[in-house]
Amino acid sequence: MFEQAGSYPILTLLLASLVIMGSPGPSTISATAVGAAYGFRRSSSYVFGLIAGTIVVLLAVAVGVVTVLLSVPHGALALTVVSTLYIAYLAFRIATAPPLRRGSDQVARPAFTGGFLLAVANPKAYFAIAAVFAGVSLFKDQGMLDAAIKIILLSLMIVIIHLCWLLVGSSLSRFLQNPVISRIVNISLAGVLIITTALALSG
Repeated sequence: MFEQAGSYPILTLLLASLVIMGSPGPSTISATAVGAAYGFRRSSSYVFGLIAGTIVVLLAVAVGVVTVLLSVPHGALALTVVSTLYIAYLAFRIATAPPLRRGSDQVARPAFTGGFLLAVANPKAYFAIAAVFAGVSLFKDQGMLDAAIKIILLSLMIVIIHLCWLLVGSSLSRFLQNPVISRIVNISLAGVLIITTALALSG
């Protein structure tokens, strides 16, 4: 698949992961929306949860656990239901978040556990990571080495991609001191989150 793109398989892997895994989806858009609603520092725990959960998905794909999980009756449906319910809850939290100047460290914000669960239950993550993981071969006839290097490189890309989306969101926070602008941006990001989730599920 992607190995036909040229003689630089590692570069091909990184570019493929950036395009496929880094595209707007439930996990990346939620990182941006939470960053905009709560600021970088107060959103970092949630985003680290997204990163940890996505790396777990990567490991699951690497060892073929996803195949076993999806072979269980209603396994895929259960993942979809969990993901959809939490994203709806998260979208509500983002849409109703107070302006940043009114917030404080005591205001409840999405935590590590929420980010982790969303990432693990995110159906797009499994298909995107599987496409990248299976689509590029780094070391032919050396399966263990190939898998190990891809896990390391894709884990780094997961960290970079999520932190970049968080930075995009938190960069909007300085414009959110005005209550009206804050409400418009938060509702818009919540809507985009729901739309990208619907597109991921329908795909």
